[in-house]
Amino acid sequence: MADVPMPEPGPGQLLVRNLVMSVDPYMRGRMNDVKSYTPPFALGEPLDGAAIGEVVSSPAGNVPVGSFVVHGLGWREYAVVDAGRARVVDAADSSYLGVLGMTGLTAYVGLVDIAQFREGDTVFVSGAAGAVGSVAGQIARLRGAKRVIGSAGSDEKVRHLIDDLGFDAAFNYREAPVRKQLRAAAPDGIDVYFDNVGGEHLEAAIGSLTKYGRVAMCGAIAGYNETSAPAGPRNLALAIGKELNLRGFIVSNHNRRMPDFLADVGPWVRDGRLRARETIVDGLENAPAAFIGLLKGENTGKMLVRLAS
Repeated sequence: MADVPMPEPGPGQLLVRNLVMSVDPYMRGRMNDVKSYTPPFALGEPLDGAAIGEVVSSPAGNVPVGSFVVHGLGWREYAVVDAGRARVVDAADSSYLGVLGMTGLTAYVGLVDIAQFREGDTVFVSGAAGAVGSVAGQIARLRGAKRVIGSAGSDEKVRHLIDDLGFDAAFNYREAPVRKQLRAAAPDGIDVYFDNVGGEHLEAAIGSLTKYGRVAMCGAIAGYNETSAPAGPRNLALAIGKELNLRGFIVSNHNRRMPDFLADVGPWVRDGRLRARETIVDGLENAPAAFIGLLKGENTGKMLVRLAS
């Protein structure tokens, strides 16, 4: 933690008092000094990430004081944000960081565009009680999936997937091999796999995918803290005979889909057909613990840190 003087906004900038910030799995990769799709965090500089806050100073007046904005300079109590990089929203609603923000867009793009979901598909989602996985599974159900299956790390989360979110089946991956539990949940195979975990989950999904199955490779959280590279799925050769499509994606390359996403998913959120749970930790000083807890699977739904009321 560091105390610094209150920043002063310049022309075209906003001073924003952050209210809620997000911690996300991709941030773990930014702690490694390696080439990636997003630069690593800089030593001696604040971390950053999605946040929602209230505009307290606006020299140019293009965004009025009192407006609420979503921006990318979290991990601090106040931020000077370029007005062009802030999205004005109608309330300090944390859903703009989750189900109605990049989290929801990730689920939507991954399922609809990358995995090319079709009505009648059987869909398997790993990390299904997390922020992205829980939305991806519900979108599949609402768009007419034949069967939606999820994996999670506790019996409580499994019950949440089935009882609260409408998954047809779910299992605790800590209780038995994923391959065995997935085959029991989907004896006729799966058509789509939404991958948030990688590792054993990806290998099991490849084994259960039907001919021409599709995989949206969103994340591989199982390996984020590993010190050596995994061997990879041992059955990857099955992708040849099954003619599988395994495709990775970065959601920031699909921002143009945000209007379509909001038009499709917004009404489901509004009328309660799509539900999103949040795990909230209070205080910037507790943000590191919240982030570490996220990587350990201590959250259900979106993990957020509340900085102010």
